[in-house]
Amino acid sequence: MNSNSDRLGAPVRDGRAPGDGVDAITGWAGGYVKRHPLASLSTVGEQFVVGVRTMQYFFVDLFTGRFQWQEFVRQGAFMAGTAVLPTVLVALPIGVTLSIQFALLAGQVGATSLAGAASGLAVIRQAASLTAAILMAAAVGSAITADLGSRKMREETDAMEVMGVSVIRRLVVPRFAAAILVGVLLTGVVCFVGFLASYLFNVYFQDGAPGSFVATFASFATTGDMVIALVKAVIFGAIVAVVSCQKGMSTQGGPTGVANSVNAAVVESILILMIVNVVISQLYIMLFPRVGL
Repeated sequence: MNSNSDRLGAPVRDGRAPGDGVDAITGWAGGYVKRHPLASLSTVGEQFVVGVRTMQYFFVDLFTGRFQWQEFVRQGAFMAGTAVLPTVLVALPIGVTLSIQFALLAGQVGATSLAGAASGLAVIRQAASLTAAILMAAAVGSAITADLGSRKMREETDAMEVMGVSVIRRLVVPRFAAAILVGVLLTGVVCFVGFLASYLFNVYFQDGAPGSFVATFASFATTGDMVIALVKAVIFGAIVAVVSCQKGMSTQGGPTGVANSVNAAVVESILILMIVNVVISQLYIMLFPRVGL
């Protein structure tokens, strides 16, 4: 019998029957559903559980004296040392760019005296918390995911569970608290550096009046602007910590899996931060409407 035909006489090409193409497409479609929509739902569920358990253990341990203060201090120092310099270097050009854009816009409408208020408020209301959060996701979140992913590959987390030690209570909660604290501190740094950069650029490069810049900023800026920026910082720090820890603890596939988890943690954190930032900003505008700037 011809080797290029099957027993029924149907031609076979490259060892495949005619129905193999349809089977391949069907298998790919089914695999796509499992790889993407179902995997996304599973990831969201895991992150929700990790977030709820982390906040539960955080408050319980804080009031019962079981909080891991040593690990909290160690992680906070590491996060601050990792993210402070990049945050400052990013805040400087952001402040200068905002100053340039608002000065041009103010000059077009004949309100050059309001350039200080506009650029300063933009830094405090939007740029500060979002810049700090993105740098947290890129620098701190990647480090958290790599650390927990490596522990997962070395089966340290499994050994802790066998010994009755909660991984969330021992490893996640201190990182959660440290990320929130560092996020708030970085937001303050960005506010100061961004405002200072806008002021210096407006005064020394755009021939602006120092008194006008400070006076307009003080006239329109309120305590609520700083409060909402700090609230955003707390929420953003918690999001970065939860997403990074979940990705690290669910790592599979050896060193390649750790790299994939780090990449997924950074991308997902930034996407969630952007969406949450828009939601919080819109809710704040609707609940607390402002007149003018």
